[in-house]
Amino acid sequence: MEGSPERHSKKKVVAVVGGGLVGALNACFFAKRGFDVEVFETREDIRQAKIVKGRSINLALSHRGRQALKHVGMEEKIVSQGIPMHARMIHSLSGKQSPIPYGKKGQYILSVDRANLNKELLTEAETYPNTKLNFDHKLQDWSAETGLMTFVRPDGSTEEVEADLIVGCDGAFSAIRKQFLRRSCFNYSQTYIPHGYMELTMPPINGEFAMKANYLHIWPRNTFMMIALPNMDKTFTCTLFMPFEEFEKITTGDEVIEFFQKYFPDTIQLIGADALRRDYFRLPAQAMVSVKCSPYHIGGKCVLMGDAAHAVVPFYGQGMNAGFEDCIVFDEIMDQFNEDFNAVLPEYTRVRVPDDHAIADLAMYNYIEMRAHVNSKWFLFRKHVDNFLHFLMPRAIIPLYTMVTFTRTRYHEAVERWHWQNKVINRGLLFSAAGAVLGGSYVLIKNPPDINKLIVPAEKMWNRLVALRTP
Repeated sequence: MEGSPERHSKKKVVAVVGGGLVGALNACFFAKRGFDVEVFETREDIRQAKIVKGRSINLALSHRGRQALKHVGMEEKIVSQGIPMHARMIHSLSGKQSPIPYGKKGQYILSVDRANLNKELLTEAETYPNTKLNFDHKLQDWSAETGLMTFVRPDGSTEEVEADLIVGCDGAFSAIRKQFLRRSCFNYSQTYIPHGYMELTMPPINGEFAMKANYLHIWPRNTFMMIALPNMDKTFTCTLFMPFEEFEKITTGDEVIEFFQKYFPDTIQLIGADALRRDYFRLPAQAMVSVKCSPYHIGGKCVLMGDAAHAVVPFYGQGMNAGFEDCIVFDEIMDQFNEDFNAVLPEYTRVRVPDDHAIADLAMYNYIEMRAHVNSKWFLFRKHVDNFLHFLMPRAIIPLYTMVTFTRTRYHEAVERWHWQNKVINRGLLFSAAGAVLGGSYVLIKNPPDINKLIVPAEKMWNRLVALRTP
């Protein structure tokens, strides 16, 4: 349902705290409905900043995120600024490259630049006359009862704003969420994984990509891995994921080269030995945190979305997509309850919490898959089996990755269906193998082979081998 200013006799004010990806997109959703929207961001306007602070890790845009962008008319523009990745490209130690397609022909995920996407969404939010962007505004305090917020500016002065709805989109270390922690019956957990990440850049070669562009490149090494995503400027952003203790063992430029020579030898020439020596020590390895909480709301006044509600580790490529889907799910519930915040917010918590917890768990699982399982013959065999069965029975059997990445199947339902499918397929493979053994045994019993016929060819083969070895 599209909104317009005429729908509200007194337009309600929505304050979006956080001007990152989810906050900027949320501003578009609420402005489109006709609310007066104010966005408050602690940082300066990244569109005017010389250096953009914060995470630069590439993003993988897929169906859920695209659907949310489509709702505010941004899908085509963002897609045109991304690079399609049709498959994982697995790099072995020997340098052999093996693609593992993501889905059916024509299905792909998009490598998009985080900073550029954020800038585009802020610019789009600003096109709505009922939206105001406030930068350099740090949240000091707020009230869940009155909706009154106090912000501090860089010069130390404060500003008070009152809103009908406060939307916390201020990231994994949310200032909005701190108020939730003071209230009873609020469940919260955060988990830092023992692995960190470090970004390196692979420059173009003769003005072109150094590797095949339309792939997410992975160097799986069991306990750690490196990935590379393509950028519009023909570079690759390489991200090394590894236990912190392993990062700390490397203390000199020569040790960096030795490490890459041992585990990623094909990348040294592509990244450049001098660049590796220099860039490895430019910043320490960064931490990754997973956050779960519930409920996502307080009364009808405040709601959490994006990383403020559910920060996830980046290994399923769903962090941004889940945050963007928060926006569209909330919008759908707004239609369902006629924009009554007192009804919308509890329903949003009820619907969204199980899904966000499910994707948080899947993201943890997928790290193990990416760094280790992709080397397994059984894993590759099961991929082929799953894809073949999906081709034969597209509605009955759907691979987990397809459900998560190329549909809007609810995350927790996708996990439940995945477990059920695994049981069915594994039992089917077990029965098939047992049937083949029994069938083969029956044929051998009924038609035993003539031993003499087997011995004679074997003797002839042996005599030929002896003759070949005789000088």
